[in-house]
Amino acid sequence: MARPPVRNSSDEQAAYDAAQKVVETHKRLADHLRHGQTLAEIDAFVGRTLEAIGCKSCFFKYSPGRMPPFPSQACLSVNECVVHGTAGYLTRPMESGDVLKIDIGVSYRGWIGDAAWTYVFGRKTDEVAKLCKAGQESLRLGIEQIGADRPYVEWARTVQGCVEGDYGFHLVRGLGGHGYGRSLHAPPFVSNVVPGGPFEWPDATRSPEPGTLIALEPMLAVGTGQTRQDPRSWPIYSADGSMTVHYEHDVLVTNDGRRVLTEGLDELEDVITR
Repeated sequence: MARPPVRNSSDEQAAYDAAQKVVETHKRLADHLRHGQTLAEIDAFVGRTLEAIGCKSCFFKYSPGRMPPFPSQACLSVNECVVHGTAGYLTRPMESGDVLKIDIGVSYRGWIGDAAWTYVFGRKTDEVAKLCKAGQESLRLGIEQIGADRPYVEWARTVQGCVEGDYGFHLVRGLGGHGYGRSLHAPPFVSNVVPGGPFEWPDATRSPEPGTLIALEPMLAVGTGQTRQDPRSWPIYSADGSMTVHYEHDVLVTNDGRRVLTEGLDELEDVITR
């Protein structure tokens, strides 16, 4: 396993600065979003904002494995689309009742920031309000389990207990958090659910070292934990078409616990009434 990316106070400050670029972009988005905007218009605003605050998208043209280069500044995923929605996959304007997940990744002075939040256009239905609450609460409770003396499975056990045990929703299988630092993706993979066997999630019993950076991100669906995806395109959907939410924080493992580098996201106004 490679050494953790944060090795001193200068590295920690640099990682924090990159994470806060993501928070600043989300804050500006929360003020900018309106009914009637298209994903393409929202994505263009993200691009202009990143340029204005001196960073760039680390998602744009990202191409892992056999996937085509990602064509957008941000991941924009509506309703049953869980993650990886592009600016062009849905062309109709946003309307009341839409649930929009916006995942923003930035590169700033050689460091990555990567965090997602969920926005609701118009009044939240009771079900959507409960789903959003489950996503935010599971993220908060799960982060409390992150530390140098805590195996990653404690995160998953807590998040799964909250989402599926307390709220009765489903965590999306096959997707999870990840290490990052000077690159967008690095070990470990951090599952949101407890593994069903010893080989399903090799990192489950490992504990992170101080200096490890992790993007932690529960993804929830109302009716199923299964997904569907066209293998030739990016968006991933809930298999049954049910509503989904996505929340993500950047966390630094420290000698005495953890530090949430994307602090401030929890204070966003996530209901768009304009």
